[in-house]
Amino acid sequence: MEERGKGQRRSIFFAVAGIVLLLLAAVAYYVQGQERVLRIGVFAGNNWGVPQGDSYALLDAAVEGFRKEHPGIRVEYVSGIKKEDYAEWLAEQVMGGREPDVFFILSDDFNLYASMGALMDLSPFMEKDRDFRAENYYKAALDYGKYGEQPYALPCEGVPTLMFVNKSLLAREGIPMPGNDWTWKDFLDICRRVTRDTDGDGVLDQFGCYDYTWQHAAITNGVTLFREDGRASYFADARMEEAVSFMMDLRGIQKGREITSKDFDMGRVAFRPFSFAEYRTYKPYPWRIKKYMDFEWDCIKLPAGPWGSNVSQLDTLLVGMSVRTRLPELSWDFMKKLCYDAELQERILQNSQGLPVRRDVVLSAKAQTDGADMDIAAISEVMDEAVMPPKFKGYRAAMLYADTELTKIINGTIPFNNSLNKLQKEINAMLQY
Repeated sequence: MEERGKGQRRSIFFAVAGIVLLLLAAVAYYVQGQERVLRIGVFAGNNWGVPQGDSYALLDAAVEGFRKEHPGIRVEYVSGIKKEDYAEWLAEQVMGGREPDVFFILSDDFNLYASMGALMDLSPFMEKDRDFRAENYYKAALDYGKYGEQPYALPCEGVPTLMFVNKSLLAREGIPMPGNDWTWKDFLDICRRVTRDTDGDGVLDQFGCYDYTWQHAAITNGVTLFREDGRASYFADARMEEAVSFMMDLRGIQKGREITSKDFDMGRVAFRPFSFAEYRTYKPYPWRIKKYMDFEWDCIKLPAGPWGSNVSQLDTLLVGMSVRTRLPELSWDFMKKLCYDAELQERILQNSQGLPVRRDVVLSAKAQTDGADMDIAAISEVMDEAVMPPKFKGYRAAMLYADTELTKIINGTIPFNNSLNKLQKEINAMLQY
């Protein structure tokens, strides 16, 4: 009887163990059969405000390459979200805890998401990934995705600002094309020479520049507008005072005439700052013929102030990772494919109007071919020397207020004397909240 009892218990044990093993096998099979999904946030259209063909071409190429390296992983993204609607869409996703694993970040939104802790710190991924070298990026492009000292996004493509030059207008006036080392003095001298009444009706109809702002002047004169922590400003700095004075001299040449985009389009303006994306869009046929058919033109660096250099601000399209993603390693691999892979970076010259953010790709033989109408070495210099805007939460609001007040000063609406000291105090008060 005792032996028979032991045998029954043993049979029951093995039966239960068998059931457990079958259940575990079923669970394992089910889990393996579930396709993991990586979600990407992206907007339709071009980030730089210029015409573009297939805005998903680069992303689709990244998805294809990623899936070859990660079979069984599905990558999803919602198509058709317009850029002007994207910020609101992404904010709703973040507030509802439904944000994509990886998403593109508009430049105006990066500070917000980084400061509220919505983005994953990428430092651990960068440090342990032996195939990733941060030094391959242009420094300003990589720094664009940092908040404080930590990287929270990778740069995908970048666009610096260049100075458009109406070569036909300068040639008519017997003025040689400025070099990339030109200065504010050269800029002012040429603007004075070309600004005049060409048809004798007593009204100015040819001008020196359009759309050149105090921010261009501040950057090229080495002005630091804010303390690194964003708690103080330096609008009363002597270099800033010099920049505002220069802008007043530049405006004075116009003698009160407001220059418009129509003046520029009709070839009546010698200079206009242009983003690199606009340069690439309108330089090649057929866009140049459609938009600017009556004059020849080219682009050079911005003129340097007495305390600065021929630099410009870099605008960068960023890609970040949600801090709540359940697939951090896969998210990093996808970000790296999209933003770092050399082949994908090369495709930017074909599929976008921006620039690759890897220096070696910009200077490659392929880039020389794809960008045959560009001085690649000069463009690389612009990227190397570019500066980035400050990174703190109240930056945008402070700059909007500063722009309003500085426009009044430059236009002569309020007196220049002591106005920058007053502006600095007002901005500093704003920054305390």
